[in-house]
Amino acid sequence: MAERVFKKLLIANRGEIACRVAKTARRLGIRTVGVYSEADRFALHTQAVDEAYCIGPAAVADSYLRGDKILAVAKEAGAEAIHPGYGFLSENAGFAEMCEQAKVNFIGPPASAIRAMGSKSEAKRIMQAAKVPIVPGYFGSSQGQEHLLQQANAIGYPVLIKAALGGGGKGMKVAVNEAEFLDQLASARREAKKSFNDEEVLLEKFILRPRHIEFQVFCDKLGSAVHLFERDCSLQRRHQKVIEEAPSSLSQSQRSTMGESAKAAAKAVGYVGAGTIEFIYDQDDAKFYFMEMNTRLQVEHPVTEMITGLDLVEWQIRVAAGHPLPLTQDQVTIKGHAIEARVYAEDPDNGFLPTGGKIIYMEAPKAGENIRIDTGVQAKDEISIFYDPMIAKVVAWGSSREQATSRLISALSSYTILGFPTNLSFLKALLRHQVFASGEFNTKFIEAHSSELVGNGMKTEAHIAAAGLGLYLQGIEGSKQLAAQYNRPYSPFYSLGSFRLNMASAKPMHFQVGASRYSIRINYETARHRVQVNDVQYHFQVLSLQGNRMVVERDGRRLDYTVVRDGSSLWLSNDQGDALKLEEVMPDIEATAEGSHKAKDVSSPLPGKIIKVGVKVGEKVKVGQVLVVIESMKMEHMLKAAAAGTIEALYHREGEFIPSGKPILKVGKA
Repeated sequence: MAERVFKKLLIANRGEIACRVAKTARRLGIRTVGVYSEADRFALHTQAVDEAYCIGPAAVADSYLRGDKILAVAKEAGAEAIHPGYGFLSENAGFAEMCEQAKVNFIGPPASAIRAMGSKSEAKRIMQAAKVPIVPGYFGSSQGQEHLLQQANAIGYPVLIKAALGGGGKGMKVAVNEAEFLDQLASARREAKKSFNDEEVLLEKFILRPRHIEFQVFCDKLGSAVHLFERDCSLQRRHQKVIEEAPSSLSQSQRSTMGESAKAAAKAVGYVGAGTIEFIYDQDDAKFYFMEMNTRLQVEHPVTEMITGLDLVEWQIRVAAGHPLPLTQDQVTIKGHAIEARVYAEDPDNGFLPTGGKIIYMEAPKAGENIRIDTGVQAKDEISIFYDPMIAKVVAWGSSREQATSRLISALSSYTILGFPTNLSFLKALLRHQVFASGEFNTKFIEAHSSELVGNGMKTEAHIAAAGLGLYLQGIEGSKQLAAQYNRPYSPFYSLGSFRLNMASAKPMHFQVGASRYSIRINYETARHRVQVNDVQYHFQVLSLQGNRMVVERDGRRLDYTVVRDGSSLWLSNDQGDALKLEEVMPDIEATAEGSHKAKDVSSPLPGKIIKVGVKVGEKVKVGQVLVVIESMKMEHMLKAAAAGTIEALYHREGEFIPSGKPILKVGKA
């Protein structure tokens, strides 16, 4: 694109997508305007744009969802167009209309298309009329809970409850039987209301062996449409995509049929710009069904860019400016294979609950021709409970699926993120799994193989010994620097080294990892270190120590570690990107009667906001009963009773924010 279609563009988003849009705009010579909440004042996306404006407090309802504030910034900055990214206002028909009235170009489809396809219920009605296959279900306007319960019973369980608006797994729940339907319905409605300001839902038959296949479509204002092939997004947890790849394993005939259906669906609503038609492919009967349309750019668009060599954001800008599509369908070709992994601040060992907090140390893989890193965070940033927990997208290209997989595993292995649990080990275990390698998987893959995919981090005592040794060596190095600062390099009062008068050097340490405690004793022996963890001894030869990086040899094997202290916490990662958190504790702490009593406390497994307390003091509860609902990173999480009992105390009220591990209530004997 030789000409500059817009002189100045406002990016109405945050994080990695804001950085990604800014990159293309910069290449095209377009000046960029960013917006940020008070929580994002120092965020990376504010540095990626030419100018940035604060639009309100951390909560999205007071900042990134305030279309009036964003348009006011566009007017003040002189922006001719607004790119909404994905999420937030990207599929808000009202905002698209506000832009039109303000004579600001909305880089997306017209409001009529968003309204038609943004509502899953309306989209299904349109597809049904257009004879596009749809999943059996209920998508009517009658939303009474008793009526919905009747419809669910008629469809048959399990039933999928979905917010009629939005996407990204928000407002999506599965009811496996009638007994839990109303609880799941209420939760889906609350999430939908918070995320999309609309609590309407639809019901679908929950297909037992589905694959999630989506087609990238593009339409211009002149009536032309193309598809840029498909992506397989079947690897999901909590209805949120984790691994995406392009192309899928569809045959050329299936690709052609589904691609033409996708274009027809877009044309049916007068679509303009980038969109995604999502299909469920039923492996049992080899049929596909229209699921929904996302009227925006998708998180996983990089895999399409890597196999086609196209810049989809550039296409969006060209189309919004009235230019025709750059290529015809025959001119778009597939080259190689691309796979994307989403790196999240979450704990796979704890049900994939969001984590978050401050990134105390980060080292990212090196990007290049075959590796792409899309991120909106850097070291020392905070992963906030107010926003999505995604840290980065790591994308690999290869001439074959096998080569792309190998390159992606290598890139993930060189990613180090310390400060909270992430899903890095889980992603690598998933990519190495033989079922993934075979390609014979569906959307139930993660659930079916969870025991093989989680618990792959550094849990052995040998790694705990290395963590203790790293902390010990850093202490010695610190004492040397202190002695040098005061010009007393030989003073014993500044030395934490190995020399001791009339006795061997021994450094005791005590750590806790999860519920387990470890006593460590480090002994120095002529350039080697003997580290005893509980009753097991390990011998290390230290090869190098530079800042947080330590290289040692153990049992004839060279091992690279990163050791970072953060208060009483100690983080260790290896050269595979796996991480381990240790808490330094006092040696004389023992469990007390009071501690045993506190074992009855029900604590929050994640940081978040209490949005519902479902019990009262003195109430008797049953196994599986919902006690508290916590909202974190735009998702709801239900805390259920693990055993029957009586509520003895409530420590917090609805509306309060609580950190991870904080007791919420106490359950006594039944």
